[in-house]
Amino acid sequence: MNRGGGAALGSGSGPTAAATASAAQKQKTLLQRVETDIGNIVDNFNHLVNVARVNDPPVRNSQEAFMMEMRASRMVQAADSLLKLVSELKQTAIFSGFASLNDHVEERIKEFDQQVEKSDRLLSKIAEEAAASLKELESCYYSSAQRANQIPEP
Repeated sequence: MNRGGGAALGSGSGPTAAATASAAQKQKTLLQRVETDIGNIVDNFNHLVNVARVNDPPVRNSQEAFMMEMRASRMVQAADSLLKLVSELKQTAIFSGFASLNDHVEERIKEFDQQVEKSDRLLSKIAEEAAASLKELESCYYSSAQRANQIPEP
């Protein structure tokens, strides 16, 4: 199953660990269903082959025919269960892929928001330092002897 495109930020705890545990449990359950359904198909097929012997008494043949129909229907049920399982696995793969993609996008949005805040703080600090330096330079300039020499007298 798809568990995301990048490294998890908080591996070992939190939502990532819970999602991993949930995925592992779901995988175990699905594997048990597969084993059960395949076992049912194999067992019913074996019984179907064993019952398929041709005997002379008509009553015995009708009983065997009934047993064959019953085993065949059980095989069909197990095969149908496997098909539903495959469909469920496809949906899980598709939707878990989207879910992990959405989670990754949300994580990146949070990271970028933090970078925006950090950049804003840094720009504010630079602006304050620039304003302070400009005031200091202006005061030096206006109090300097060179400015006094450059001002034309009326």
